[in-house]
Amino acid sequence: MTPELPPGLRAAIDRELAGASRRDLAERTAATTAAYRAGRGSSAVIKGRDDALAYALARLPATYAACASVFDEALDRAPGFAPATLLDAGCGPGGGSWAAAEAWPSLNRIVWFDASAPFLDMAKRLAEDAPAAVRGASVQRGDLTAGPFAQADLVLASYALAEIAPAAQAALVGRLWDACDGVPALVEPGTPAGYARILAARDTLIAAGAGIVAPCPHEAACPLNAPDWCHFSVRLPRSRDHRLAKGAEVPFEDEKFAYLLAARPAVTAQAAMARILARPRAGKPGIEFKLCGAEGLEARFVAKRDKPAHAKARRLDWGEAWP
Repeated sequence: MTPELPPGLRAAIDRELAGASRRDLAERTAATTAAYRAGRGSSAVIKGRDDALAYALARLPATYAACASVFDEALDRAPGFAPATLLDAGCGPGGGSWAAAEAWPSLNRIVWFDASAPFLDMAKRLAEDAPAAVRGASVQRGDLTAGPFAQADLVLASYALAEIAPAAQAALVGRLWDACDGVPALVEPGTPAGYARILAARDTLIAAGAGIVAPCPHEAACPLNAPDWCHFSVRLPRSRDHRLAKGAEVPFEDEKFAYLLAARPAVTAQAAMARILARPRAGKPGIEFKLCGAEGLEARFVAKRDKPAHAKARRLDWGEAWP
């Protein structure tokens, strides 16, 4: 899947932008960014339609790209998984659902769950030219910490755990697992705090009987120690309006994210493989990789003189499974 927004979603955002003040959107984007960096959730700043539009312009492209990357991994690791139903918990303006519909045309029913009326209204407006499953998504407004959640084959919580108090996160992950008939997908910012939330969710899911699909190649304790943390990156293009909203000049951004894919026993996933945890370091002698494998952390070196292996290694990047 490409990290670019689907044409229908780009066009829908452009329609919403018609007549909107770019300066006002930039100010609202800055306020949202400041709130997130201060540890406050979206409810502190998303008060109405214009706030939701500013978020959709500035943040939806990155959250879509991160979800698309995670779903690409799910397609690779569990190619036989074809969900018919999706629960998008903490859906925001619905970008994760668009990414899921791109990944799995088998989806025919989507439930959006969010506490924010402006986000849910925006999600509906953006879905006017969406794939049928997204266009027909049902809306459930409610508190993530309370539910109740509809049963679904695929359960997504994208940038949602950060929205609730730390003490409530494990119980939420447990309820999402109970609502999941196939694969739960959790995505968080690629910060140490986001990684910590993913790591805690991993412990909760393993204790509940889930199998870990990715990115971990094992279900043992994470071998990383602070200040290191497990996260990945996806590069996505910025539109002119996107750049203006964020006060940016470069035509792209790198979204850092942490994620977890788990599965019910009925979902067939390929055998775990070592994961590349950082950008490969290329030098004259060859390429060095930092891997997380079944036995923990390891370094792998591919010499330039080994031409066939080196040619394959040059195509590998951060976040990919070791072949």
